[in-house]
Formats: sequence, structure tokens, C-alpha cells
Amino acid sequence: MPQFETRRPVKHSPERMYNLVADVEKYPEFLPLCDGLTVRSRKERDTKTLLVADMTVGYKAIRETFTTQVLLKPEESAIDVKYLDGPFKYLDNRWRFEPAEGGGCSVYFFIDYEFKSRLLGALMGSMFDRAFRMFAEAFEARADKIYTD
Repeated sequence: MPQFETRRPVKHSPERMYNLVADVEKYPEFLPLCDGLTVRSRKERDTKTLLVADMTVGYKAIRETFTTQVLLKPEESAIDVKYLDGPFKYLDNRWRFEPAEGGGCSVYFFIDYEFKSRLLGALMGSMFDRAFRMFAEAFEARADKIYTD
């Protein structure tokens, strides 16, 4: 039942931060523990996009792949992730990008999850906790790198 929630002020616009997080295929380039990500399907409806994606995470000799449904809502500056299959009992992940006074934005990140297996939870739990706590920072560092203006 680990849960992590943070709100971080960043110097980049909500649109830029949203686009960075929505570009899931690039995650293996910079996200801690992300060894691979494949988008299985992509459906556009109105202004929203629904992705089904497989993400492989690893640490030392342990590799796990899980499938999520990612709902991209650009008009709301929101991304919601729903767990479909893999080593978790459940996983709930949400991103929100709100304009900040004076420029930039506030990035809200929430994740709540539990492994199906106690053994896997014991082996990977603390490492996942650290990785998820670093996610928001990893996206901010990525934004600083690619948005140089």
C-alpha cells in the first residue's frame, strides 16, 4: 500500500510539462528503472487520447513488465493511469499541471500501488518507493534539458 504524492513548482509551462509526461515512448531515455516502454494501442476520441502501454522496469537481475491504460486529457492538463496487468494488485497514478503565478507551473504527481506477491514487494518495494519519489524530479530535469529557451 505504498503511496506517494507531491506538488512541485517548475519553471516550465503546464503545456510543456504535460507534453513531456504524455510522451511515454521517451521514458526509457531518462526515467529511473524504466528499461522499456511499448505502446500497444492508441485511440483518439474528441480531445482525449487513450493509450495501452507495457512498461518494463528493472533493478539488478529483477525485471517486471506491467500494462497500463493511460488517458491523456490535454484540455484539462491531466493524465490518468489505470493498471491493467502485471505484478501489482493495483496501481493508481495521476498527473496534473497547473499554471503558477508569475509563470511556470505546479506539477502534481500521485501514485498508489501494491504488489500481488509479498516476496516481490519485499524485493522491489523499497526500490520502487525511491524510484517513484524521483519521478517528478526526473521529469523536471528532462524539461530543463530539452526546453532551453
